[in-house]
Amino acid sequence: MRLQNRVAIITGAARGIGKAAAEVFCREGATVIIWDLLDLGEETAANLRAQGYDCEFMKVSTTDVSGIESATKEVFERFGKIDILINNAGITRDKTLLKMSHDEWQQVIDVNLTGVFNCTKAVAPYMVEKQYGRIICTSSIVGVHGNFGQTNYVAAKAGLIGMVKTWAKELAKHGITSNAVAPGFIRTEMTEAMPEEVQKAMISQIPLKRMGDPKDIAYAYLYLASEEASFVNGQVLGVNGGQAS
Repeated sequence: MRLQNRVAIITGAARGIGKAAAEVFCREGATVIIWDLLDLGEETAANLRAQGYDCEFMKVSTTDVSGIESATKEVFERFGKIDILINNAGITRDKTLLKMSHDEWQQVIDVNLTGVFNCTKAVAPYMVEKQYGRIICTSSIVGVHGNFGQTNYVAAKAGLIGMVKTWAKELAKHGITSNAVAPGFIRTEMTEAMPEEVQKAMISQIPLKRMGDPKDIAYAYLYLASEEASFVNGQVLGVNGGQAS
């Protein structure tokens, strides 16, 4: 029960890594609020409630500033605090630079970078009021090392690292830590949709010779959200099986 009595917002938690995080956080005693555009988020929350956990779903887009502000206020008024924000939501629109459209660039930047700013900008004042908070952002191994065909995604994930390091300096005096997790290749709906030969090529680059599981990332979030990480601030935790370490 490492998160007992904590209130956590997890974006993009209807499925994949976010869903795994919601499950782990619930088991560790947190009240979890899922923010997602997918209606599947209600099913995820309902399944967790059926197991006796406190979990709710709110249909929130990370690009909708007024919607985020309204949802944040509602969470704070209902629960009296917001202890943890996991900025997990993200999309891909992969193409090489020469083929990528301006719209494909902007869509990814809007969700993966500006969306994180929007959510943190809304939640942080409530954390400041309570003089406590854990802000955790999902970067990526490609945000550190780059990747072919992902100019937009890499730019956003690298930008997150810069934001986290800045917030670590700005918000620490209020008892708020800000960190990032940089997953390697994780077995999710996104990676399973890739051709088998591409998956095999990715796995060949990983010393552990397997993709990660969503729970591998969820447990990294758990550590950074817990009291054990109270002196960890402005860091990027790579969870990648040893790839590009």
